[in-house]
Amino acid sequence: MSSTLESDAVATTLERLLTAEDKQDLAAAWKAAGVDLRGEFPAEMSAAEMAERTKDIIMSVSRPGGQLLYLLTRTLRARTVVEFGTSFGISTLYLAAAVRDNGGGQVITTELQPDKARQATENFAAAGLADLVDVRLGDARETLRELPDDVDMLLLDGWLDLRLPILRVVEPRLRPGALVVIDDVDLDIGRGVYAEFRDYISDPANGYFSLTLPVHQGVQLALKLG
Repeated sequence: MSSTLESDAVATTLERLLTAEDKQDLAAAWKAAGVDLRGEFPAEMSAAEMAERTKDIIMSVSRPGGQLLYLLTRTLRARTVVEFGTSFGISTLYLAAAVRDNGGGQVITTELQPDKARQATENFAAAGLADLVDVRLGDARETLRELPDDVDMLLLDGWLDLRLPILRVVEPRLRPGALVVIDDVDLDIGRGVYAEFRDYISDPANGYFSLTLPVHQGVQLALKLG
């Protein structure tokens, strides 16, 4: 039996979005947003301002990264998945397809920028997966405070310097054996934004076992120990 990842609606929606992402001139798009990718990430810019400036830029997992998300979600037999950073919903589609193929459940995803949240919701409907996705609009540090008791998987794919604060918000809901997936860990934006996160996730006292895979710009996996 084929998976919903290969079904016409899901595959067509993903291909449309991934093709649009491939066609972007990212350097020009970021320059128009006021961010020089060759320089240091603008520390003074708030997440809300950055989200507004980059609302037309498709920022998502890579194709191999999306396939990895599907594989991991299926392997875990995850029913409750939380995602920080919806954007246009590409990674969410991989997660939701896997959750459906696991027998059902929910992907709770959060997006700060209203236009992106609206377009992502339309993409979920086009793929036939809208019934599996709970899109929460706003600051993830607030929107993810109310969660089910047993979260099977957490994807951290939003703003780099907010990932540790978001992990700490969701952490009490992670069940033993839950998986935390962190995208773009090898992306260097200056300011050492990952130093604190890496120190935290690598400290055995915090209850994780982790490793990094050479997928696109680095995907770190962290197992929540019981």
